[in-house]
This record gives sequence, C-alpha cells and structure tokens, in this order.
Amino acid sequence: MEKVELLDPSELYRPEKVHMEKQALRNYNHESTPQRVKNTYYTMHTNQCVDFVKAKVAEYSRFDKGEMSVMEALDKLNSVIDESDPDVEFPNIYHAYQTAERVREKHPDKDWFQLTGLIHDLGKLLAVYGEPQWSVVGDTFPVGCAIVPSIVFGADSFKENPDTKNPKYNTRLGIYKENCGLERVQMSWGHDEYLYQVLKENKCALPEEALYAVRYHSFYPWHSGGDYKYLCSNHDAEMLEWIVEFNQFDLYSKTDDIPDIEKLRPYYQTLVDTYCPGKLRW
Repeated sequence: MEKVELLDPSELYRPEKVHMEKQALRNYNHESTPQRVKNTYYTMHTNQCVDFVKAKVAEYSRFDKGEMSVMEALDKLNSVIDESDPDVEFPNIYHAYQTAERVREKHPDKDWFQLTGLIHDLGKLLAVYGEPQWSVVGDTFPVGCAIVPSIVFGADSFKENPDTKNPKYNTRLGIYKENCGLERVQMSWGHDEYLYQVLKENKCALPEEALYAVRYHSFYPWHSGGDYKYLCSNHDAEMLEWIVEFNQFDLYSKTDDIPDIEKLRPYYQTLVDTYCPGKLRW
C-alpha cells in the first residue's frame, strides 16, 4: 500500500485543533443529548457483556440471514435511523453516500477507500433483522476488561452490567494480555464486527486498511480517546492512522445536504463489482 499523507492521530485527541466549527458533533452532554441516545447507550452498557457477545458472534457466524448484493443491502438501510447518533435523524443510506463522496473528494485515486465509506455501516442490517439498536449501533468497547472514562456516559452507565462485578473481567487487562492485539480482543457486539465478518466470509477483495476501518470505526475510546493502547499490537498502531483518516469522512460528512443517490449509484456499482461482486452471504 502506497504512503499517503494522513491526518495525525494525535490531532483527534485535541479537538481544539481540528474541526472547531464541528465541535457540536458527538455532543453527549446530559442536558442536551436526546433521550433516545441516552436510552440506547445505557441499555447497551447494561447488557453488552462477555456472555452476550459470545452468543451473538456464534449466532451471526452462521451467515444464514440470506443472500443479497451490497446494493440490495444498502437499500435496506433506508429503513434504519441510528438511535445512538445525536447529530442526524435521517435514514442511514444517505450517510453512506455522504461518507463515500467525502472520501472520493480527498482520495479520488483510492476507489477501495471510497467503497469503504459507502459500506462501512452496512452491518446495521442487524436492526432490519430485528436486533435492538443497543446491539447494533453506537460506540464500541472491549468486553472482558475494565471500562475507561472516555466511553460515552462513563462508569455510571455500566452500573448494572454483570461483568463490572466479576473480578475476572473488571481489571485493567481482564482476560487479555498486555499488547495482545485487537484481533484477540472481544469487542461489544454491533454493526462493525458483523460487517467485518461478512466481508471476510465472502472473501471480498478489500485491502486490510479497509477491513480495519470497517471493524473499528466505532471504537472511539481507542481511535479518538487514546485509551486501550495497552491491548494493541504494533500492527494495530500502524493501522490506526487509516482509521483516523476514515473517521474524518465518517463523522464530518454528517450534514443536511442529501446526496442524489440515483445519480451516484452507477459509479459505486462499479466499485462493488470490483471488490464485493455478486450476492453475499449475510
């Protein structure tokens, strides 16, 4: 993979230096945050534990939800509005095209990165299957070890989570080893991990940088909060720059400018045909 100029990850740890005009985004201040957002996160943080994650991984590793193309799956996002997002209240399909177009604007020569922008939230099909949104959307975090302050709504939202009372799971490393690598870490279940597993199962031709962005783009405590580095390997650190680069298109594409999907569809169909052709098993 060729070297390109990427956003310094440290910039995202200092929001006063980056996108000051966007500082209203991801505002989880308790007084201004919509109640639907609070409810989603508190329910998520109560129920997302080691046993729950293991059960969901096993359930969706069967890939028995049917077969459909990427574009067919994308159309289904027209019925999904992310209840954890305080910034937008329109169907997720529009965010998909907004993100892809922002990537294309900066990286016109990287079609795989543009496609990553388009498909990164396709795992939210979980909500179409009937999963509650607290098991689909929102920021992700490791289960099986102690939570950190940078997680949205903090320790208060985890008071009823059974793992916080289990000495096997509530220490700094919990069930993991220092710098074991994120590949060995169980993340809270949701659309990131689901889509990553679908892409791997169907042997899609996207590069590793794309797969990392799909799998960890919601892991804000790591890529934006600077936490959980003690679980990361050197390879994770190398991939972090791509996740940070992707994040600026994911987060800062959220505007009221609705893209013309029908006009854009033929271009993105060519990218799908290149990297994720045909029907996929979901």
